[in-house]
Amino acid sequence: MKIAIACDHGGYELKVKLIPHLKEQGHEIEDFGCDSTDSVDYPSYGKAVGHAVADGRADRGIVICTTGIGISIAANKVKGVRAAVCTNGLMAKMTRLHNDANVLALGANIIGYGLAEEITDVFLKTEFSGGERHVRRVNAIDGDD
Repeated sequence: MKIAIACDHGGYELKVKLIPHLKEQGHEIEDFGCDSTDSVDYPSYGKAVGHAVADGRADRGIVICTTGIGISIAANKVKGVRAAVCTNGLMAKMTRLHNDANVLALGANIIGYGLAEEITDVFLKTEFSGGERHVRRVNAIDGDD
């Protein structure tokens, strides 16, 4: 699977620990930055991943900031993106099954590396259920109204 990944300065250390794990799982990674712990503004990084996913250049995306909240809001501004902040494996599973989320947001100061790895694995391995009610709801989320 091709994964687009990005972070701000608050998520940098988690991102650099997560990338080797993703590669070991056989995923192709495109890193949209940032490249250090120097302060940056998260919206451009969240949107970069969002555009990569929405344009079909990546199958899924991962965005990381201090809490996961700000960068997920930025990613969700891109039409066709459904970014979800997940703090445990059940959230990752359910957002894939029911919401067909295509971008995972992680909070580097909220979860540790081991949990981040677990959440990411569940998110990437879980497929959308395709259930009629879930398709209807995803279509409503993606609508223009």
